[in-house]
Amino acid sequence: MPNNGYIATVHPTTAAIEAAVWNSLVPSASGKPDNPFLDHAFFMALEQSGCATARTGWQPQHILLSDAAGTPLGLMPLFLKSHSMGEYVFDHGWANAYEQAGGSYYPKLQCAVPFTPVTAPKLLVPSGHAEIEAALLSAAQQLATQRNASSVHATFVPKSEAELIESDGWLKRLDTQFHWHNQGFSSFDDFLETLSSRKRKTIRRERRDALADGLTVKWLSGSDLQEHHWDAFYDFYEDTGARKWGRPYLNREFFSRLGQTMADRIVLMLAYDGPTPIAGAINFVGSDRIFGRNWGCTRDVPFLHFELCYYQAIDYAIAHKLAVVEAGAQGEHKLARGYAPATTYSVHWIAHPGLRDAIADYLARERASVTREQEVLDTFTPFRKGDRTDR
Repeated sequence: MPNNGYIATVHPTTAAIEAAVWNSLVPSASGKPDNPFLDHAFFMALEQSGCATARTGWQPQHILLSDAAGTPLGLMPLFLKSHSMGEYVFDHGWANAYEQAGGSYYPKLQCAVPFTPVTAPKLLVPSGHAEIEAALLSAAQQLATQRNASSVHATFVPKSEAELIESDGWLKRLDTQFHWHNQGFSSFDDFLETLSSRKRKTIRRERRDALADGLTVKWLSGSDLQEHHWDAFYDFYEDTGARKWGRPYLNREFFSRLGQTMADRIVLMLAYDGPTPIAGAINFVGSDRIFGRNWGCTRDVPFLHFELCYYQAIDYAIAHKLAVVEAGAQGEHKLARGYAPATTYSVHWIAHPGLRDAIADYLARERASVTREQEVLDTFTPFRKGDRTDR
């Protein structure tokens, strides 16, 4: 479809876009995407394993923008969705209200990395030209009209991107995550010195108790990752998924495909009782941060969740001089472990004027509430006065 002199093509599969073309449009360092979740290989693993397909309600509709000569200029990863699951930015209330008023909220278009509440650019334009970014947004709105979609949602976008898209008439939404920030620490004890005495003692006790029965933790990455490790981890993942949702979003094949194509961007942290793994957490490594994603266990051990998901990730970040640990969605309990509130952003284009006005009113009140909540959360961080420098 022509758009301001550019040509926008819609791709119904990730495989329809060559990996070299896709990754050339993603912010990168040393030839690898800065954010591993934007890598073509990650989207392909989701698609080829059957996790994110039309059958599961995630029909790819990726928009590739090119010039008249066919040179790729920008990319917007996009999905046509028939539900709101697996997004971590909750619009179920919007859908219910619209349906009760006689509208059809689904299908909708979702610009996101499926099942991944991690901030990453969604308007992938290496040149940074605002005109190209605007053309991608316009193409998404035109596609929504063509597909009879009620809305377009871009979730977990950087603040600068949220402000740019908001200026194009989209609605901005805020939420809170908890991130750990490396202040050039040389060791975990160095980090602990920034905390109050009481919090230092608590964390030391939690780490000691988590491994008190002789448990050990191994970091596995690259060629060290074998299928039997994925077998063990998937058992842990299924157990956690069954407790939370009733059915995990990701299947066993997905993890095998990750191991085949992205093992060097993954750190699997497994807790062992002798030779037997009893718990695990999967992490992805970006250019300046480590992202904690899924965890699970087959045996409940006090504080082992905190050890594997939070403290081991901090250890890894310090050892590899990474600036940030992003520990996933939600979880005020992370505050006491040295993770500070961080704002996340999403933007929403709503076709129906009445629904748009109602959502705009709701979001104005919600943004004020999120801001107040973060101010309160800041007072509960465990840092000694003057030792928090992430904001």
